[in-house]
Amino acid sequence: MLVPTPRLHRWPLLKSPAFRLFALGQTASNTGTWIQKVAQDWLALQLSHGNGTVLGITTALQFLPLLLLGPYGGVLVDRHSTRRILLASQTVMAALALVPALLVATGTARLDTLYVLALALGLTMVVEKPALQAFIGESVAPGQLVSALAFNSAALNLARMAGPALAGPLIVLFGPGPAFLANTLSYLTVIACLLRMDPRAGRPAPPLPRAQRQVREGLRYVRDHRELALTLVLVAVVAAFGMNFQITTALMITRVYRAPAAVFGLGNTALAAGSVIGSLLAARHPRVAGRRLAAPALAFGTLETGCALMPGPVTFLVLLVPTGTALLVFLTAAKARLQLGVGDGIRGRIMSLYLLATLGTTPLLAPLIGWIAQSAGPRTALALGGAVSAAAAITVGLLHPHPPTPPGSHLSRPAPAGHA
Repeated sequence: MLVPTPRLHRWPLLKSPAFRLFALGQTASNTGTWIQKVAQDWLALQLSHGNGTVLGITTALQFLPLLLLGPYGGVLVDRHSTRRILLASQTVMAALALVPALLVATGTARLDTLYVLALALGLTMVVEKPALQAFIGESVAPGQLVSALAFNSAALNLARMAGPALAGPLIVLFGPGPAFLANTLSYLTVIACLLRMDPRAGRPAPPLPRAQRQVREGLRYVRDHRELALTLVLVAVVAAFGMNFQITTALMITRVYRAPAAVFGLGNTALAAGSVIGSLLAARHPRVAGRRLAAPALAFGTLETGCALMPGPVTFLVLLVPTGTALLVFLTAAKARLQLGVGDGIRGRIMSLYLLATLGTTPLLAPLIGWIAQSAGPRTALALGGAVSAAAAITVGLLHPHPPTPPGSHLSRPAPAGHA
């Protein structure tokens, strides 16, 4: 049980045993993923004797396949059962976490092996990530989609806080090997939860027949549906300019405020805490989160700009919390808009474009944001990201001031019986 029983009426989705299984599996998996991320970075630095370039290469190899092959992964998701794809991808990812654990245990870990494992993990994510988003859309009724997406984001952000906190003591006491092993066990938890789910529950989409130019078909679909195109453009702009917190937050704390090392990690914690709050708000008020897109994006851009003006580290960290809340509400609304606005046969390709917009654009613009922070100062880089995000939100709001609710997506209607 994820929450005390008397409070289940506040979030009816949690009454579903299938969704509670899904939420449990995702919480375990995301926690393990963050534990492995810390262990992978630590091992890369250890093997390279502290070379930061090696750390960057390892991260790039993990996300490069998603940037280059993301739309093709979406086609595979549309052609096959999302549940089977998740079972296969989780099994592969469990093996990819087990290999470095064994290499560390036997003292045979090398940088080239770490590179290959990072690339293999990235290739697996090409199908795993859009399959996960599509699976959520298939597993719940349309009226529960916003709540389901919000709870999944809450699990991700709780893991974002818990994973690094668990990884540190684990690596200090036992080394990085057990940290990789912990992620292997987390994937096994997901596999067990998927196997326990009733495959007949939900609304699985019929497989898409194999044909040529299905990636182009997905792109044309977005081009022909203005509200989907505007949603993806807004997400891409906010992600590219506004979501570079790994650069701007670190530089604000170290260079502007010159805060001690103990404060360094609190920026990420504050954003994650705000995201959890945003997840719960979106889950409890799906109509608000699902009907408006420009408003939370504008709030995020405004708050991020405000963060750049804060006089000290305490006020900076405090304002990061509502900034994370606004960002999460915006991303949840965007995912809901994209899933509710498309047919089942194209959902995988649309969600792969969403992932490309969120995860693919940030690395592309990160060097520019870093250069601006270096030459004009961290405050300027952070304020620019917020200003561009706010301007994009206003532009999209003017181009599409009253986005229609897609047919069959009555967010406020109770979910029909029988859906997970």
